Amino acid sequence: MISETILKKVYKPRKDWSRKYDFGSLLIIGGSKLYHGSPALAAMAALRTGVDLVTVAAPERAANLIAAVSPDLITYPLRGDRITNLHLRILLQLAEKKTAVVIGGGMGREHDTLHAILDFLRVNKLPAVIDADAIHAVAKNKSAIKNNCILTPHFGEFYVLTGIKAAEDLKSVVQLEAKKINATILLKGHIDTISNGAKTEENKTGNVFMTKGGTGDTLAGICGSLLAQGIEPFDAACAAAYINGKAGDLAAREKKQSLLATDLIAKLPEALE
Repeated sequence: MISETILKKVYKPRKDWSRKYDFGSLLIIGGSKLYHGSPALAAMAALRTGVDLVTVAAPERAANLIAAVSPDLITYPLRGDRITNLHLRILLQLAEKKTAVVIGGGMGREHDTLHAILDFLRVNKLPAVIDADAIHAVAKNKSAIKNNCILTPHFGEFYVLTGIKAAEDLKSVVQLEAKKINATILLKGHIDTISNGAKTEENKTGNVFMTKGGTGDTLAGICGSLLAQGIEPFDAACAAAYINGKAGDLAAREKKQSLLATDLIAKLPEALE
């Protein structure tokens, strides 16, 4: 069972002469004409958990809205209403100077968008968080998944990925599926289950008020932040599950059913402390 000791493992004391880029630069690919909240929430959660820079690549309308969320965010507007292979060259160029990628939130499941996700992941060599719509993409072709990836499905997405609806021994099932795809799976639930095929852990932070849209996006952002800072995927996934749930627990004390993903982000400093 994951405890607060995971924080000491992933957060080491910083040297006095630390500078920008020492703690990573994250690229978040997501959004569409309809959705901009997912990449925005992931980006803010990533910054709050230690990464130095976050760049969000999104269709133009989404990128402009995300830029208005905070001056701390860098956005790259892509022409059109959704991401397709027309943007592949730009996305790969943006990834060249980054240390990790988060992909999938708010992108939609149109055929050409899922195709673009697969093509990006096939070429990309950076550690990557595969979330939301990107899980639907890789479910069609698992060869795009690499061993430096973290997949963050809920139970519905886990079924899309594996064909398994439910199981009595979740730990064994998740470990077997992680071994099959040779990557880390973070299965979100009342108890989160994290496995890389060799090691498996459970996380009990989190609560029933985190059903609100956006709390999975914050988790993906935290995973990406830790990957960008050089933490290996399994430890990054374990720590992210703990941190996201702990911040949600702190927010739920005050907000209960009124809890929003933005409330969770506001509690991240306290959760880390």
